[in-house]
Amino acid sequence: MKSFNKLLFMVLSISLTIFIGACSSESEQNKEMIVFADNGWDSLKFHNEVAGFIIEHGYGYPTENRTGSTAAVLTGIEKEEIDVHMEIWTTNLGDMYDDRIESGDFIKLSVNFDDNFQGLYVPTYVIEGDAERGIEPMAPDLKYITDLPDYWGIFQDPEDKGKGRIIGSISGWTVDEILYDGLKEYGVDETYNYFRPGSESGINISLADAYENGEPWIGYNYEPNWVMGKYDMTPIIEKDDNGPLASIGPQDIDIISNKSLPERAPEVVEFLKNYQTSSEIANDALRYIQDEKASAEEAAIKFLEEREDVWLDWVPKDIAEKVIEAL
Repeated sequence: MKSFNKLLFMVLSISLTIFIGACSSESEQNKEMIVFADNGWDSLKFHNEVAGFIIEHGYGYPTENRTGSTAAVLTGIEKEEIDVHMEIWTTNLGDMYDDRIESGDFIKLSVNFDDNFQGLYVPTYVIEGDAERGIEPMAPDLKYITDLPDYWGIFQDPEDKGKGRIIGSISGWTVDEILYDGLKEYGVDETYNYFRPGSESGINISLADAYENGEPWIGYNYEPNWVMGKYDMTPIIEKDDNGPLASIGPQDIDIISNKSLPERAPEVVEFLKNYQTSSEIANDALRYIQDEKASAEEAAIKFLEEREDVWLDWVPKDIAEKVIEAL
């Protein structure tokens, strides 16, 4: 009789374990997809992969990235077709962003990082020279946007020798319109052509090629970015802090969600509220992607493996254990 009771207890225990496991599995399978916005730039892809890995392996939600222009992904968030944006450049968007925060269509979760810059840059050797490379200063007094007309010949457009060439931003990015209109307001368009590359990699390849050859280059870039971490660059700034390009200066880079995610996945929202990094973290990841020909996912895994000092504070202990086990 004792043997029978013992056997019955074992059967019931196993059945209960299977039942609980099945319920848990079914619960995870029923969790809705969490969709990340992907505007195409590399630092955003990196953050999507870091957050996505934690959400998938720590919280059991499937994730995916949805690509599109700034206007398209913002509309997607407003319509609740996209759940999360990990890198909102707040000042770039201006009233468009503020109005949607006020209306509740966008929910601000945290500031991802705020130690950033974007605008026009030149290699520092253009201004200061580089004795080790035998490069003489090409534009020693270049500092402000208003100085650019004096040096258009240094940055000569290979397709229009009567003007200089500025490598601009990418069509579809909000900063592109701000930069183009601002340079026109300064009258820079009279001595320079504004050239739009077809992709972010196009900007970076153009810069890298010029830098490695010690040639003059002027164009748009931003931090964090692998080229900014790898090369010595100097920003060309406005004299007036309130000039037409002031809106693309240093700014808060927010993480936002649509209005339904806090109710649908409150534990994920709580995690994203704790998510905070720096330009240095992204620069390191982007250099790794470039130098090692790695993917954004591989860079995210490297970060999670090596920087527990950063991300363990974002999640509860039991979630962290699941993520570490998945790594």
